[in-house]
Amino acid sequence: MSGPLKLGTRGSRLARWQAEWVGAALARNGVPVELVVIKTRGDAEVDRPLHELEGKGFFTKDIEDALLAGRIDAAVHSLKDLPTRLPDGLALAAVPARADPAEALVIREAGVASIAGLPNGAKIGTSSLRRVAQVRYLRPDLEIVALRGNVPTRVQKVTEGRDGLAAALLAAAGLERLALTGRIAARLDPLVVMPAPGQGALGLEVRSDDRGTRVALAPLEDGESARHVAAERSLLAMLEGGCQAPVAAWTGSRIPGPGFRLYGRVTALDGSVQITASADIDDADPAAAGVAVADLLKAQGALRLLAR
Repeated sequence: MSGPLKLGTRGSRLARWQAEWVGAALARNGVPVELVVIKTRGDAEVDRPLHELEGKGFFTKDIEDALLAGRIDAAVHSLKDLPTRLPDGLALAAVPARADPAEALVIREAGVASIAGLPNGAKIGTSSLRRVAQVRYLRPDLEIVALRGNVPTRVQKVTEGRDGLAAALLAAAGLERLALTGRIAARLDPLVVMPAPGQGALGLEVRSDDRGTRVALAPLEDGESARHVAAERSLLAMLEGGCQAPVAAWTGSRIPGPGFRLYGRVTALDGSVQITASADIDDADPAAAGVAVADLLKAQGALRLLAR
């Protein structure tokens, strides 16, 4: 490879932090890096919820286009934003060690440590259909306010009480990476509010035929994290859900005994019905757990819920 490895990233504070973290890890291995900031459609269109936009890959497609065109050598994605079906010619080269995948509750006033503790009729912010559906299932009395923008902006909107917000749900990993853990009122049990498939993990994407970049990124791979997200993304793919679908997944320790178990969930958007299923993960074939959980969810009517 001649010259620095060009890493493509979104321009938000969180995306840059993630790309800089990857760049620093590569530099420690003697690989010089240049960050290339690319504006995505999801960053440009912040005036309405993502599920109202046409298409998929709002935070990834523009970066993938740059990768295919050779303007960058690798892309750094929040894996929960990356569609399960990659464009022809691209491949997922590495999944670094995953951060906490849990959901975090951010509140305006101290004293609340759970969704159950919010006052009747309180306003809670999120634009994720997965979060909207699960909140409605848990607390149909709460008023959900569409909340877009980067992580610090969303936190600020809550702390200032804009639009009457009393709370918001965000990914704990993003708050940790931006040193905003002081704003976390509670990390929610993933079996109460289940995170998105791949939440907390990064995905490093390359051109399929670029062996040199694959070799450079290989030391960043964390085997356990890669297996967990492979199971979760397999579930999402089997349900044919995009990153905005109300499909949730979480990998937790198997109890009792060693190993891990994949949990999957689909919730009706109005919160009227919620179904959850699980299966053990075979390290030799983690995607099989995603297929098994998807089949269990389908047997309970998951596709009908998603079709709503």
